[in-house]
Amino acid sequence: MPPPPVLPKPKFQCPVRISAGNLMDEEETMTNITRGRSTVISKYHRNIDKSVTKASSDGSPPQRLVCTQSSSQDSGWHVWSGWWSEEVKGHAEFGEQETDAEHLPARSESSSSSSDRALQHHEDETQDSVLNEETQNMEKDEDKQEQIKELKLYKIANELLQTERAYVTRLHLLDQVFCAKLTEEAGKGTFPVEVVKGIFSNVGSIYTFHSQFLLPDLETRMSQWASTPRIGDILAQLAPFLRMYAEYVKNFDSAMDLLKQWTERSVQFNAIIQDIQEACGNLTLQHHMLEPVQRVPRYEMLLKDYLKKLPEDDPDCSQAEKSLNIISMAATHSNMAIRKMENLKKLMEIYEMLGGEEDIVNPSNELIKEGQILKLAARNTSSMERYLFLFNNMLLYCVPKFSLVGQRFTVRTRVGVEGMKVLETSNEDYPHTFQVSGKERTLELQASSEQDKEDWIKAFKETIEIFQQKNETFKSASKEVADEVSKEELGKRAPRWIRDNEVTMCMKCKEPFNPLTRRRHHCRACGYVVCYKCSDYKASLRYDGNKLNKVCKDCYFILTGRADAEEPVSGKKRGILEIEAAQVSGNSFLCGFLQYSTDRTKPCQRVWCVIPQHDALVLYLYGAPQDVKAQCTIPLLGYQVEDVQRSVDHPPTSFRLCQSKSVHCFTADTEEVKLRWLKVIRKAVIGEIPECQTPVDDNLANGCHEGVPDGS
Repeated sequence: MPPPPVLPKPKFQCPVRISAGNLMDEEETMTNITRGRSTVISKYHRNIDKSVTKASSDGSPPQRLVCTQSSSQDSGWHVWSGWWSEEVKGHAEFGEQETDAEHLPARSESSSSSSDRALQHHEDETQDSVLNEETQNMEKDEDKQEQIKELKLYKIANELLQTERAYVTRLHLLDQVFCAKLTEEAGKGTFPVEVVKGIFSNVGSIYTFHSQFLLPDLETRMSQWASTPRIGDILAQLAPFLRMYAEYVKNFDSAMDLLKQWTERSVQFNAIIQDIQEACGNLTLQHHMLEPVQRVPRYEMLLKDYLKKLPEDDPDCSQAEKSLNIISMAATHSNMAIRKMENLKKLMEIYEMLGGEEDIVNPSNELIKEGQILKLAARNTSSMERYLFLFNNMLLYCVPKFSLVGQRFTVRTRVGVEGMKVLETSNEDYPHTFQVSGKERTLELQASSEQDKEDWIKAFKETIEIFQQKNETFKSASKEVADEVSKEELGKRAPRWIRDNEVTMCMKCKEPFNPLTRRRHHCRACGYVVCYKCSDYKASLRYDGNKLNKVCKDCYFILTGRADAEEPVSGKKRGILEIEAAQVSGNSFLCGFLQYSTDRTKPCQRVWCVIPQHDALVLYLYGAPQDVKAQCTIPLLGYQVEDVQRSVDHPPTSFRLCQSKSVHCFTADTEEVKLRWLKVIRKAVIGEIPECQTPVDDNLANGCHEGVPDGS
């Protein structure tokens, strides 16, 4: 069989510019794009021999002619070099072959099939090489991502180590320098050793834990990070010991008070602290003592970041989550202490700005909002610059003072949140106005903008709502004190127990309690506090699965169906003192706690005083708000009321009731409470029926109470 004819090598032609008139059809276009893309990716003309099979004219075997160099007439590529020229050349050759195919002589079937197989083989090799290259790139990207994650985990662990070292240094300063120096001086008798212990609490235990356990373990682990890249196991093992911070945080407020008190009282105490502070960059002892309070939240933040970067299938994940739960519990207590401390710090600043206004620095006070505002005059349309401090329980209406140092504001009016109302108003001459009305005063205010007005109104409404919710909850809880379980529900519903400190005598036989021979017991049916004689009965209670429980005598006879308990009592006339305090307090002109004494030489006793509505001219004195029998009564008619002025023996909130040689001394908690009692008593001593007094606050059980029972 003669060899196939030699195909003439096509000449290079400049690529035809594509236009709307010479676009190829879709099938031919896709074919050329596919072949051209395969050629470029595989570096076709660099990876295969650029040769064709040529049969010799004398019948010799075909020879491979390598196109190492050709004339410009044959190829036109002698001026190009490098891989890019070869790829473009490949595009052109394939394009020419396809374009001039119709002008080429027809090839034989064997030659055509051989060429197709060779082309198919090279295309397969090209696809394999492309897949291998993409796989390698993906593997490199995955390795790179893993390296980035590992680096981030290492940075978090290293930050934990570095901050732990700095923290241990601070603890060393607190325990081994401040505490040690003050303890040494206290040993000389300059000031009590208990003061130093009260200030530094258990900081010694905290220092020992961190310096001898946590820090060494972290340093060892970081030195072995290449083989053991984890910290969760260490924290999970040692995190339970962070519970010791609860004692430090609980003692923090009292420690600050002690520190302030003895810094002002003792010169030696203050001198030691000042010397150490000067050697430590003038940072105060209070600043250093805040460090342990802030440390536990720092652990929580770092551990959360560590868990975010940690893969879910990592073996350290479970240990890290376990330690985070333990640390979060400790951090909750620390965060509460921080917020409380920041609030007290803000209250101290306000206290100084107001020139030492009373009752500002109180842990129960919480600043809600403050800011400058305009006050519209009531008689004319003028406006005056004012400043407001809104707390959770009061509004301070202040006048600015033009002073660069010291007092900046003067309190003009205090308006209690109890009974406060806020109303949006409209004024054509003065926009952005609203009205705040309270029991003490009504203020028409003008904000600087509409947004400022909305912010103030929102703050007022939220404060009033929260205040009312708390008081309603307290009222309902207080009313439950006096609520008794009905006979129909006795034993079916668990009662509300009367607290031990609310009574001083048995609520059945009225004998006073004492810690030795007459102790307190609770009836499981009615919840009363009774003595051992009155509770020496047992009955089955349905709410407790019909189990036998200790009950009082009255409940025993009711639950067992007997009426013996009530028969002796029904025929007996009750004495003047045998009136329950809770009963008369709910229907009284005024009631509340007062300090009471009949002799200057004897200490005062805190008693629950009531002027009931059914007996308006008599003052009843009880040991506690739930006592069923009064300690004594004072018929007020004919007594003289003396308002005691400030003196050495009596505080300014004292007053006396005098008649002949009988003298009764009382002391109220505040001046306002004293004035309310005097207003009622002065009418009663002359035989007039007093008016029911508005309670000082809503924290009352019911009726016109002036105060509330302790613990209720």
